[in-house]
Amino acid sequence: MKYDKDMLLKIIKLGRPQFTFGILMYFLIGTLFAILLNAQFDLTKFIWGYLILFMASMATHYSNDYFDFKVDQFGTRTPFSGGSGILVENPELRKLSKNLAYFFIILSIIIAALFTLYYSFPISFFLFVLFGNALVWFYSAPPIKLSYRSVGEFGNLLNGFIMPGAGYFVTMGTIDLPFVVFSIPFLFLQFMFTLGVEIPDMEGDKMGGKITWIVSRGREFGFKLMGISVLMATISFLIIPLTNLFPPIIDFRILTLISLIPLSLGLYGFWKRPVDKISATKLSTLNVGSLFAVWILVNCYFIYLLV
Repeated sequence: MKYDKDMLLKIIKLGRPQFTFGILMYFLIGTLFAILLNAQFDLTKFIWGYLILFMASMATHYSNDYFDFKVDQFGTRTPFSGGSGILVENPELRKLSKNLAYFFIILSIIIAALFTLYYSFPISFFLFVLFGNALVWFYSAPPIKLSYRSVGEFGNLLNGFIMPGAGYFVTMGTIDLPFVVFSIPFLFLQFMFTLGVEIPDMEGDKMGGKITWIVSRGREFGFKLMGISVLMATISFLIIPLTNLFPPIIDFRILTLISLIPLSLGLYGFWKRPVDKISATKLSTLNVGSLFAVWILVNCYFIYLLV
């Protein structure tokens, strides 16, 4: 196979590099939160820690496109769902996609092992990375194939803990109770994200054999659940400071205000609940896009507190 400039660009797009921004934002939230809790920032640790997460993310996208090849032939691509579309148009790249997926996930695990040894981190860090890699890998990959067994939502939901947790773990050296409590609203937001990317793919997922909650219960159910999920995220931001686990410098009222962005869209979706594909795709895409605004604004607020 000739790897000219056009083909190399397709291979890069196959890895969906646009998602690395969101992953960096999540990782940075965990890092900054640890610093606000008096952890010491180490740039080298930050870079190597992010590389572990980055490699796992790349493996996820190459593997998902490979294992979801049949499903993606029936789907409609959006900025956040439907795969990259590269393999559908260039099936000759399937084997390369699988090999790249193996390469990146092995690299993520190797870097995590070296990081654990070099910085004398607890073995729990390596197990944390191993679990995260397994979770995203088996989302589509056999024999588990979470997204084909109506449990993929739970795997994706946990990314709201794992991705910022990676940044927190690298910086703080542990996962403790304050972070577990802090991650609760992000779990709800990540659940909203998961449902939002499933809504446009309902018909394609059904034809391809995926058993998602949207396939099983429909788009109306999905929008209801998205609205409830973002409402729980906002309520969580209001309640968790009552635990007195956090320094007073963090004003959770600001985080609550930020959460009103996805809440307003989520409640609008709960009210409208469109079932036709075009309207539902537009609204779900707006809901999913609002999570990027949350990541950016939370990071901006945390940076403001530190400068």
